[in-house]
Amino acid sequence: MKNYLFCTLLVSLVSLPAISQQYDEALTAKLQQLFNDSKIDAGIYVRHLTTGAVVEIKADTLFPTASMIKVPIMCGTFSKIEKGELKYDEEMTYLTSLMYTDDDIVGKFRDSSKIDLAQVIWLMESVSDNTASLWCQALAGGAYINEWLEDNGFKNIRVNSRVEGREGYRSIYGWGYTSPRDMAELLALIRAGKAISPAASERMYRILSKSYWDDRGLSQLPPYVNAASKQGFVRTSTSEVVLVNAPHGDYVYCIATKNQQSRSAYKNEGTELLRQVSKLLWEYYEPDYGWSPAAGIVEKYTQ
Repeated sequence: MKNYLFCTLLVSLVSLPAISQQYDEALTAKLQQLFNDSKIDAGIYVRHLTTGAVVEIKADTLFPTASMIKVPIMCGTFSKIEKGELKYDEEMTYLTSLMYTDDDIVGKFRDSSKIDLAQVIWLMESVSDNTASLWCQALAGGAYINEWLEDNGFKNIRVNSRVEGREGYRSIYGWGYTSPRDMAELLALIRAGKAISPAASERMYRILSKSYWDDRGLSQLPPYVNAASKQGFVRTSTSEVVLVNAPHGDYVYCIATKNQQSRSAYKNEGTELLRQVSKLLWEYYEPDYGWSPAAGIVEKYTQ
């Protein structure tokens, strides 16, 4: 009898209709036209967290993460903190052998300077300090970060640099790779309080809500609307993941590009596309908000 009931339950579960994905066709058309006009090799994934409607344009294609990889690095670091292997307020000793470049804030430190791990993490995310980021990666372990990603269902995000066996991927994608869908859903997982623990998620979300690099997509959002984000840019690739706490419901998106022609990592066609996408999404979801960026802010106050 027990076996019969089990088999009956199993058949009923298998027979359940698959949950259909709700696609926002109108928004997809607008974004596709924007991509066509820009002539950039780009992908995007958008999900409105209230309605569940999504946009998928090359959403599962792999792109270089550039500094977006610092989100999973932070997750790996917080996982170690949760396990008690690291402490958030632990005093760390900086050694000049850790320096990636002296352009970084941490890279300017004197040898044997003291700094709390919490401050290293904040510098990694807020100003995207590479020396701080590689320090956190070393503390958590690149292989461990990739295992955490695998265990949490993120098949298309990986750390490549300084991880044994991933040299070939590094030669193609650099520090890390991601799909737009996976990076956006990682941020959504943190927003939901389900990354590592509710406490860890809350702390990470606060950190991600204070980006120094707010002259890309964030420049097209009202400065008094909270958004968690991480930007990534190298000479041939520009990317950004953003979760906007919008008045009519949160939405998350990740846009990534590759094979850009511009040789500038800061002002290029990808950076402009980030702004255009953010503006389009904000006006689509909040058409009656009545806000626009101050005149001249992009021209005068961007990196």
